[in-house]
Amino acid sequence: MSNVQEQQLAPSAPDAPRPRKHPILIIVMGVAGTGKTTLARELEKRLDMPYIEGDELHPKANIDKMSAGIPLTDADREPWLQLIRTTAEHMAAEQQADASFARRPGALITCSALKKYYRDILRGTYSPAARDGEPRLPGHLEPPEPHTLPAYFVFIKGDKQLLMDRISKRQGHYMKPGMLDSQLATLESPEGEEGVVVVPLDASTEEQADIAIRELSKLLPEPL
Repeated sequence: MSNVQEQQLAPSAPDAPRPRKHPILIIVMGVAGTGKTTLARELEKRLDMPYIEGDELHPKANIDKMSAGIPLTDADREPWLQLIRTTAEHMAAEQQADASFARRPGALITCSALKKYYRDILRGTYSPAARDGEPRLPGHLEPPEPHTLPAYFVFIKGDKQLLMDRISKRQGHYMKPGMLDSQLATLESPEGEEGVVVVPLDASTEEQADIAIRELSKLLPEPL
């Protein structure tokens, strides 16, 4: 038998497994009425990435306040933001430990993320316990190093009138139109911060997703 025939009869070697991508956290952010969930769902579909609705992690006390038209304070938001970060970290750790996990590792989360220090909590670079000279958390409770789950933000930017129009048409949501002024006053634009891309509110969801994926890919060390 010739060498060529032997090669043809030999069983083919199994394909080598593709190297896993590093997990990332993508946060779709903006004030109420920007369509964070709609864009996040589109990105979930395109990226095949696990998605969490950040509002679903709010404690009942927060939801009750917002339903009554009472703006949340920093003290209300901090535990919620920490829970979003730790939930994403736990998801990423479970994905890495699961050899059968075949989706894009990491998490895609919606969150208003209005202030820079809110975003730093989500990045894993800020602990509220360290504020105002208070002692930091004990070492075993500190969040993992931020590089283990780098965070990127997709900021949906739009003008007030368009936001008001969108909120007024929403049915059954606890965020009331009158709270938009409070959110806009609280918002510290993330433009210019590291790991942030901006998409226009008045673009279609498909166009927003195109922009987000294109601009995020420029920031990542590997393709989305």
